[in-house]
Amino acid sequence: MFSGVGVQSSKATIIKLHLILPFPNLTKKMTRRRILRRARRGRRINRKLPYSQRCHRAKRFDNRVQKKLSPSIKANRQLELRVVKEVIRLFPVSNIVYEYIKARGDKGFSPAMVGQKVMLKWLKSIAPTVTQFGWQTSNLRQWLKLTKDKADKSKAVEETHSNDGVALAASHFIRWKEWQSSSVRGGYWDGEVIVTPAPFKVIAKPNIYRRQLHFENPERKKPNPTQYRKRKGGTITPFGLRSGDFVQAEKAGQVHRGWIGGYTQTAKTKNVSIYDINWRRIGQFSPNKIKLLKRSTKLLVSSVIS
Repeated sequence: MFSGVGVQSSKATIIKLHLILPFPNLTKKMTRRRILRRARRGRRINRKLPYSQRCHRAKRFDNRVQKKLSPSIKANRQLELRVVKEVIRLFPVSNIVYEYIKARGDKGFSPAMVGQKVMLKWLKSIAPTVTQFGWQTSNLRQWLKLTKDKADKSKAVEETHSNDGVALAASHFIRWKEWQSSSVRGGYWDGEVIVTPAPFKVIAKPNIYRRQLHFENPERKKPNPTQYRKRKGGTITPFGLRSGDFVQAEKAGQVHRGWIGGYTQTAKTKNVSIYDINWRRIGQFSPNKIKLLKRSTKLLVSSVIS
């Protein structure tokens, strides 16, 4: 559901990032898409015929032997990769440290483990990449005195995930070394790194719906008996704005900032919906009261958490 990224040098902490992954939104979309697809296929089958004579589409391939990532996991990894690429464009990154997750206890599988090998392959093509286990990150984080909030990891604060990212980055400069004598054994942290306060940002993807031409069942308008379907999805508005654009809007003397997520255009009303970083609607605003600040980059970046 969430991930953390930290950029660290030997002298200072550069930036901390908290990523809101698109996993839950994408799984909902795929479930809805599957339901609509099965409904369309069911409508074209004549169930009065024997089963062998019905119009069932033959399978094009055996989809149970594929090794590709599922769409939800792939979207998670692609967002992480996109953020890493943007960070490299801003800072001279020399090395990447990636936390390799293993299943807890006697469990052999965890959803967070899926896609790790593909992600490592992508990262290694960008910069030299090494892996580290979670317990190693925990030990170093505690030694660096970085706090960890394990009660609610969904909070968009530094203590949930971004501090882990800083600890991972700091492991490039400091390592645990063990020593042993004839009667005593121990260890110490070798190296030097300085952890400082740094800017904190929350990054997410806009939850934009694709244009659906065949959305559920058609309705009938009373004056006109012909069938019509509701407008669903899309990225373009008739007001010169696009979904995902960062804008500033004014309403009742208050100024709001957010991202375009949809619009309403009828004979009586013309409104544009604006959403926050969690993709919850702030409100509907008149197009005349909206000022475009930045065109959509398909990333939501904010330091203010609502």
